Amino acid sequence: MNPHQDEKIPVGISACLLGEEVRFNGGHKQHSYIQKTLGEYFSFRTFCPEVDIGLGIPRKPIRLIRRDEQVICVDIEDYKLDYTQQLRDSADAQQGWIRDMCGFILKKDSPSCGMERVKVYEGHGTTKDGAGIFAETMMQRFPALPVEEEGRLGDAVLRENFIQRVYVMYRWRQLLRDGLTVASLTDFHARHKLILMSHCQAAYRALGPLLAGARKDNVQEIAGQYIPQLMTALKKRASRGDHVNVLQHIQGYLKADLDADDKAELRESFERYRQGLLPLIVPITLLNHHFRKYPNDYISRSWYMHPYPAEMALQNHI
Repeated sequence: MNPHQDEKIPVGISACLLGEEVRFNGGHKQHSYIQKTLGEYFSFRTFCPEVDIGLGIPRKPIRLIRRDEQVICVDIEDYKLDYTQQLRDSADAQQGWIRDMCGFILKKDSPSCGMERVKVYEGHGTTKDGAGIFAETMMQRFPALPVEEEGRLGDAVLRENFIQRVYVMYRWRQLLRDGLTVASLTDFHARHKLILMSHCQAAYRALGPLLAGARKDNVQEIAGQYIPQLMTALKKRASRGDHVNVLQHIQGYLKADLDADDKAELRESFERYRQGLLPLIVPITLLNHHFRKYPNDYISRSWYMHPYPAEMALQNHI
């Protein structure tokens, strides 16, 4: 059984990205990587907010405009046709199933689904500082939910970051399903500490003391504070320097076992990775080789060493 999942992970997605012909022109924006690669691991639930609010297929496009310092969504020809509240209501109406998702992939540039940098029309000019109305409302309602746009998945660092967060959320959903206890919450944090360290030192320092105050009578409250802080911290891109700090920390667990040559080889792989001459998978693989010879229970259980299925090859490109 795959140690990462015993089922496909539920992820919401803009329907057009899986080939559903729901766009304004009757077409779709099928995305091969999402469908063929991520589809091996994720179970997608599709949704199109524009169809949900009753706009036809095909239909006149909609756009974001700025009016009285507010960004609203209107018909491209008749600005009196304002769909803003309908799209917000649509997002609110979907909360029941979105709550069960471990991530959401949105259509970039969409006035309903765009996550960021959506074109906003103002007077005779435009800016790219808007967010799709459905997407914005959904992200406000579920701030801990991993969300990404299909266009940004072409960036190796952003792709790895999003998929890592989806797996963290999946493991969190499993924790809640199995029953939240002080012990299970503490174990969850322990297994994710090195991942957290690679993303945000401040959150790493803050979340330990938060969990230290967990008791049977307040564990639900502590968990409710913990998960949004963790997921917010994991949005921060881990730099090569951040990863090297974690790799060096991990090497410390081998200091009594390795000879001088092995230690030098590890240091060289860390430095070559820092310089961009090697991908992250190389020092990770080298460390895993040593830990097979000299097992350490904490490191073997840490999700940093194997955050998602190796077959996804995400660390080969960062």
